[in-house]
Amino acid sequence: MTDHQDDAELVTRVQAGERAAFDVLVLRYQQKVMNLVVRYVRNRAEAEDITQEAFLKAYRALPSFRGESAFYTWLYRIAINTAKNTLVANKRRPAEYEIDALEHAQHTLPDALRDHETPERLALSEEIRGTVSAAMAALPSDLRTAIVLRELDGLSYEEIASAMDCPVGTVRSRIFRARDAIDRQLRPLFAGGLGRAE
Repeated sequence: MTDHQDDAELVTRVQAGERAAFDVLVLRYQQKVMNLVVRYVRNRAEAEDITQEAFLKAYRALPSFRGESAFYTWLYRIAINTAKNTLVANKRRPAEYEIDALEHAQHTLPDALRDHETPERLALSEEIRGTVSAAMAALPSDLRTAIVLRELDGLSYEEIASAMDCPVGTVRSRIFRARDAIDRQLRPLFAGGLGRAE
């Protein structure tokens, strides 16, 4: 039985009044939801509160859940909206993201920087991290959410579309635009990094 089928069975049991089945769903997805939320608010205690609130909202809404999307994409949508609403209520923007950009860009590094812990590699990796983080922070929230769900959470385009409540084509466009914006910020850095390595 796949996780999706297993989730559907658990949801059916919750809808039939079995609270313990919801506990299983919470245990299964609590850490993933927490990781998603903490990227928005950058405060662990606040993220814990938002995660708890998202699960509470999901529990209350489960009687009307029709299973048109996977449970966890539906849950992600609730968590994203709860985090966004909290930030709006507190008049704050989503925090900047930190991505281990070196992993993402590993194939573009010269061999000398890829294979050894050289001072050049360490300096370049810090520059890459900072550049990607700044580029992510500058993205509009819809692009930032799409790229985070794809690159950091590993969701499929269909799952992201369900979580963001938009067509798959829109998700593809947002991810393309986010990657393009990040790549534009990284190009000068790699040109400089490649020059230093030669």
